[in-house]
Amino acid sequence: MNAAASLRTLLEPGRPLVQAPGAFDSLTARLVEQAGFPAVYLTGFGATASRLGQPDIGLLTATEMTEHARNMVRAVSIPVIADADNGYGGPSNIHRTVLEYQQAGVAAIHLEDQVSPKRCGQMAGISLVDAEDSARRVKAAVAARGSDDLVVIARTDALAATSREDAVERIHRYRDAGADLLFVDGVKTIRDVEFIAQSVDGHTVVSIVDGTEAASLAGSDLEELGFRMVLYPLTALFSATSAVQQSLHSLREDQSVPASAMDYAQYSEIVDLPFHQHLDETFGQL
Repeated sequence: MNAAASLRTLLEPGRPLVQAPGAFDSLTARLVEQAGFPAVYLTGFGATASRLGQPDIGLLTATEMTEHARNMVRAVSIPVIADADNGYGGPSNIHRTVLEYQQAGVAAIHLEDQVSPKRCGQMAGISLVDAEDSARRVKAAVAARGSDDLVVIARTDALAATSREDAVERIHRYRDAGADLLFVDGVKTIRDVEFIAQSVDGHTVVSIVDGTEAASLAGSDLEELGFRMVLYPLTALFSATSAVQQSLHSLREDQSVPASAMDYAQYSEIVDLPFHQHLDETFGQL
């Protein structure tokens, strides 16, 4: 069973909520898998931070993102859900984007309805593509997928850009255009989450961002509200950034290596060094 088919199985009615923490690189994806999560989310926010050290304002190209996705897929055995921004252009660009992600081996992509250059869904100043044009873009992605199991997630950023009502109207258009999952981004409050759960007719995705009121909701709360998937795009990135920042500050101030919560042997296990040592021992002395 390929990754996309595995994800579809996880999404079947009656199964637990699919929790997918965000990973900003392949090492983080390994940590997500080793923590026992059923899927991992390739966040564009995190990928931009990892590759460029820049904010999520549409700076990465489709080629850079699909290369990032390909490396992440190789690093884990769980399904990878990938951010595909707004498809990186018109219908032909969307077609190529879908094919590139399929060839990379991702299980799902989400396409949003922002104009270019896009920006993070938590930011102000978001502009949207016309709703009917956006629905045609979803149709283009579904057509490009063909008979493949790739899960197409339609995302709207109308919650922050226009209104809750517009978000619901748009996401229903995208459902009718063939999207498998419906994703209203920009959630900040518990009321936002409840409104989406009550108003959106279809399989829903929610993104929970650290530091918002909505982050106080547990996975069991979201499952009870009827969501099929929850993304935690920034938790690992923010945790890692804070830990590195603190360690470097300590090193600079104390002029000595700070105590670490991990040693070389533990890290070697995470990146599966023993497997490669076994290969060398078995085949290296020919």
